[in-house]
Amino acid sequence: MRKDHLLTLLLGVSISALLIIIFFIFLFRRKESSTEQEQYDVESLDHTKHAFSSKTEELLVTFQGGEDLTICDILDAPGEVIGKSSYGTLYKASLQRSGKVRVLRFLRPVCTVRCDAKEFNDVIQTLGFVRHENLVPLLGFYGGNRGEKLMVHPFFSSGNLSDFIKSGGDESIKWSNILSITTGISKALDHLHTGTQKPIVHGNLKSKNILLNSSFEPRISDYGLHLLLNQTAGQEILDVSAAEGYKAPELVNMKEVCKESDVYSLGVIMLELVSGKEAILDHKLYRPEILTSNDDLREERVLKYFQLAMSCCSPSPSLRPNMKQVLSKLQDIYSSRR
Repeated sequence: MRKDHLLTLLLGVSISALLIIIFFIFLFRRKESSTEQEQYDVESLDHTKHAFSSKTEELLVTFQGGEDLTICDILDAPGEVIGKSSYGTLYKASLQRSGKVRVLRFLRPVCTVRCDAKEFNDVIQTLGFVRHENLVPLLGFYGGNRGEKLMVHPFFSSGNLSDFIKSGGDESIKWSNILSITTGISKALDHLHTGTQKPIVHGNLKSKNILLNSSFEPRISDYGLHLLLNQTAGQEILDVSAAEGYKAPELVNMKEVCKESDVYSLGVIMLELVSGKEAILDHKLYRPEILTSNDDLREERVLKYFQLAMSCCSPSPSLRPNMKQVLSKLQDIYSSRR
């Protein structure tokens, strides 16, 4: 009996020890796996191929020019608020690892469209692969596990076209600048409308959404942003556009935006450039100083430009020129004798 009891006791101790060892091995393996997964989510860019998988809680998709971005870069970057809207906030951020300055566009979760992962992924991929010298590129997109969404763009330090026009400086009335800015915007819109696999409508074109570099070359931002926003946020954008004078008269809701409505907004911007005033259609033809400050500039060229702008602003969408026609007429104005 005593031997049997001793044997049972030894067996019990052995089994308990074995169970404890197995338990600690399990904990170690689990911790190791968790650490590897965390490193995978934060540092590896290979997982972006499966970025919008329903099993993924946190994601980063990068595009040309943003290949070196990591989630830590985005989330840890100290940022300065440079713009706010009803649907999000713009931050000027300095990436600590690379030292690069980027613009982070935070989209409020409550304002983003609710759709399946594939549909959202298709929109991001469409916007991310757009590249043109007169468009602000999308470098990366981050989606957090609480529904937060961040778009990463380059930062342009020279401000936007609205501020440039309002400044009234010598550069803003230089005829060569007015023509080159208009041409750059038109080329960018033509690329969006006809140069991509699936046409992209800007949907919110205005002088505040056109950035300038140090040589006054335009870069259009915010194109296709309405595709990521829900109906309520889209309507708010349209209401603001109407109040500022850029909304085509036929538009009732954001779902109706089209190439022709983009052309209308372009026409309003052209009128801003030659008038130096905000986006309204009842101002004088153009600033007289455009003629007096540009040697040998004939009034005929300015009038042709004004007529082109007014044709873009036609109340009837069918009477507005398309972007290739706009570019052709701009070329005629360029090449006409001074």
